[in-house]
Amino acid sequence: MAKGKKSVVKFVIDCTAPVDDKVLDVAMFEAYLQERIKIGGKTGALASNNVVISRDRTKLTVASPADLKFSKRQLKYLSKRYLKKQQLRDYLRVVAASKNSYEMRYFSITGGDEEAEE
Repeated sequence: MAKGKKSVVKFVIDCTAPVDDKVLDVAMFEAYLQERIKIGGKTGALASNNVVISRDRTKLTVASPADLKFSKRQLKYLSKRYLKKQQLRDYLRVVAASKNSYEMRYFSITGGDEEAEE
């Protein structure tokens, strides 16, 4: 039997807005994910399970074999923990942009400005 190409699931975390404003450092965020992502209940098992985290200027991509059943939810959890650790959780939120991607957005604060002016 010929071996077929194994399917890979890619999850993207788009950090464009905070990176453009120099609020978030993508390299540090990538290192945080490298340390904290759990596979089979163990951290630090990314390479042995063929999970690859790559980044371009504003986006992080986590590529995982489909049979591993990697959790997209775990990425949101870790993203929120990172924002909390960096004290950015009050300004940024993590929103699902599509089926396989998250996006970091600023909270849109409208109203309440009239009270502050008085």
